[in-house]
Amino acid sequence: MKIKLISKELNQNIKSQIKNVLTTYKENILIIEKSDLSVVVNSSKGIQISRDCLQQLRLIVRDNQFNSIQEEIDFFKEQKPFVYGRLKFFVKIHKSVLERPKTSIERQRKYINEQLDEIDRRRKSYLDFEKYYLQKESKLDKYYFVRGRDSYELISDTSHYYTDPEFSTSHDNIVARIIASELLINHYNSELNYLRRKELQPLKTSPTISPLENLSWTASKTDLVELIYALQASGAIQNGNVEIKLMATICEKMFSINLGNFYRTYLEIRERKMDRSRFLKHLKDSLNQKMENDDQQY
Repeated sequence: MKIKLISKELNQNIKSQIKNVLTTYKENILIIEKSDLSVVVNSSKGIQISRDCLQQLRLIVRDNQFNSIQEEIDFFKEQKPFVYGRLKFFVKIHKSVLERPKTSIERQRKYINEQLDEIDRRRKSYLDFEKYYLQKESKLDKYYFVRGRDSYELISDTSHYYTDPEFSTSHDNIVARIIASELLINHYNSELNYLRRKELQPLKTSPTISPLENLSWTASKTDLVELIYALQASGAIQNGNVEIKLMATICEKMFSINLGNFYRTYLEIRERKMDRSRFLKHLKDSLNQKMENDDQQY
């Protein structure tokens, strides 16, 4: 009886367990996307955290039962492919950045265009299903995204027969491919745009900013990051049309300070339970106090 009660409790919590794992995963992905590290390093980290996340999800699904067919469909149609698609994306990026020519811009452009052509060729094998998925249809979901309900007539991806039947359906892998393809297309197009800008402005250099003499930042680095994000969010500088990275770099050079991974610092600020903008509150209180003191003197 005790075992059954524990099992029932776990089943009731399967949705929240999956949600917690995915929330942590999305936060880690955000850190990678905002990181200044090389593509090789970031893609390696992306592969690792994606594999770890899939393993956690695998254990949850193995040790629990979904509370409904719709819950199982949602998992294999949306949640698992969200992670699995990014794993495929990071693996492909890691491979391509190592294979990509390092010489002329023209050779690099040719390589990227070849990668885009390859994506188009692969998409031809599942175009009908891609249309079904992108149009958010659902009439065949009970065959596509429920374990053990495969319909041989609907299976176009034969690799499904070699996957773990407890953690896969006939089409969740194809959804992951679609997600990975979209991410790759965006990445490669960004790379092509970068190469175009590089051709047009080969001599462009970043502005040099000298530190202000005898002027140092004496509050915490976290406080400075909070101020930088506040200035950007308020539109106080160039109407908000300036990248956080540039603002952080200017402040680092201005005050001779190293802010480290300021994207991670911002994430920690967001995770505060109370007074998330505590430094801004301190600035406001300090200014109000100074004005009151000055009022009393005059």
